Amino acid sequence: MPILHEKKRKFSRVVLGGTFDQLHKGHKTLIDKALEIGDHVLLGLTTNNMAKRLKKHQVELFDERKKALENFLRKIRAFERTQIVPIDDPYGPTLIMDDIQAIVVSKETAPRAEEINMLRRERGLKALEIVVVDMVLAEDMKPIYSTRIRMEEINENGQLLRSRTESSSNVQH
Repeated sequence: MPILHEKKRKFSRVVLGGTFDQLHKGHKTLIDKALEIGDHVLLGLTTNNMAKRLKKHQVELFDERKKALENFLRKIRAFERTQIVPIDDPYGPTLIMDDIQAIVVSKETAPRAEEINMLRRERGLKALEIVVVDMVLAEDMKPIYSTRIRMEEINENGQLLRSRTESSSNVQH
């Protein structure tokens, strides 16, 4: 029986980072792109301290967010190709690891990737190839954000949820 070889991807190591609060379709799209182009994906997950500094609203705890990521990665059979690392600043390991070749970002976070490349060059590291993924839109054609999920406007797949006032006004008396 012939040995099947997994196809070679464009990069050996790819990085992406975020808070990954309320893991949703937008997050999953970024992860899918990283897995599509990279043999190994380094997922930077913001610590509780960093999440508090970045976000004005409540965010799931680090362990909850990490568990959601691990469950998703197992479900899509990619757990062995990924490594989740805690990050406490916007750069994570990108400024010290020389074997990272690409970074996957959303259009919204692309400027941070440019900043990372500037800092890498200053440190004598090779610039990363920046792979920009379009924002994933909900049914209402607005981006899927964790805040919108938390406010119960949409679910994690971007489907609109009926508001309580809307559903109560439709009740027949």
